[in-house]
This record gives sequence, C-alpha cells and structure tokens, in this order.
Amino acid sequence: MTPEPGVPERRSAADFSTARLEAFSDGVFAIAITLLVLDLRVPEPDALHGESLAHALAHQWPSYFAYLVSFLVIGIIWINHHAVCGLARRVDRRTLFANLFLLLAVSVIPFPTRLLATYLTASGSDAHTAAAIYAATMVVMGIAFSLLLLSFTRDARVLRAPVAPADLRAALRRFGAGGLGYLATVALAYVSPVAMLASHALLAVYYCFDQLAPIRRSAGDGSPSPTA
Repeated sequence: MTPEPGVPERRSAADFSTARLEAFSDGVFAIAITLLVLDLRVPEPDALHGESLAHALAHQWPSYFAYLVSFLVIGIIWINHHAVCGLARRVDRRTLFANLFLLLAVSVIPFPTRLLATYLTASGSDAHTAAAIYAATMVVMGIAFSLLLLSFTRDARVLRAPVAPADLRAALRRFGAGGLGYLATVALAYVSPVAMLASHALLAVYYCFDQLAPIRRSAGDGSPSPTA
C-alpha cells in the first residue's frame, strides 16, 4: 500500500539495505558463471590417438553448447536481478531468504551443465535423464526469480517509486510465459536433449528483452497505468 502524502514513512528495525544483498549476490553470480568454463577441457596430445586436434576439439561440441547456453542464462539472471534490486530502497528478512533461494538455484547450474555436456549425445536413457535434470534446474530457477520479484514488490513503502498494480501484473505475466516454457522443456528433454538445450537458448534470448519494462515504466514516471 502506498503511504499517504505527508505521512512519515515507517521503517522497521528488521529492514536491511539492498547494498549487501546485491554485493553478496554479485559474488555468487561471478563464481557460478566462472565455474562453467572449468568444464571446457584441452585435449591431451597422448589422448588424440592419431586424430587431429581440430577433430578432437570438434568432438567436444556438447561442452561448448552447454557452456554458451548456461553462460547466457546466468548472465541474463544477473541483469534482471540488478533491475529488480533497483526497485526498492531496502529489503526485509523474507526478501533476503527469497534471494538466497534464487542464489541456491544459480549456484547449482554448473553441475547440471556439466552433466548435460557429458551425456548430451549418450545412447539410451542417460541423455534424457541429464537433460531432464538440466530443465528441472531451470524450472526451479524460474520459480525462485518470480518469488524474489513478488517479495520485492509486495510492500509499496520500500519501493523507490509507486508501481501500478496493472504494470506489476503485466510483468508477472511476461515472466510467467517464460516459466511455462521452462516447464515444457522438461517434457522436451525426453524427446530430444539437443532440442531441449536449444530451447533454453531461445528462452534466454526471450529474457534478454526487458520483461520488467512495465514495472520500470510505472516506477519511472510515478503515474498509475490504466487498469488492466
């Protein structure tokens, strides 16, 4: 609820600055995105067995593909996380825990990335299992980010500027559309692991666009939008 004009803003003793939340989060994002590159291996000369280095490098294309997609995913999460943090002047304990949930999902991404890179072209059910684990991780990440967005915007008193309810609903619908896409990739993992990974690349491109634009526009001009 937006405070009435002239009424002093109440501040709870349990409120915290967003600065430490952002600083800690940036550290986790940086470590997670750096860990991805550790799975890119240099072929040893003794392991080439007569094939050329170029052929050996080309044989590792699943690792490059998985790395690029996961790098893009984490990078886009970081950009959107920065945008969400810019909405509020301070946060409470609930928001801090919601942020920790998101960081839990982000920090584990290197594991399913390596798993998928290893089994992407494997025969049998192993490739489907690895792809499903990767897709499920992204579903959890999407849920965590949505919870963080709701946590940041639920109390109008801590926002830097008022956000119209219609604009908040519009932003949530945009994020929800991507969430449905994440759920669909879990099923796609059992059809084609490669197509599943390509779908996550497309979803990352979707989130490259400012899906928080309705909220940012509302908070930027301070004027309410027409009721949706």
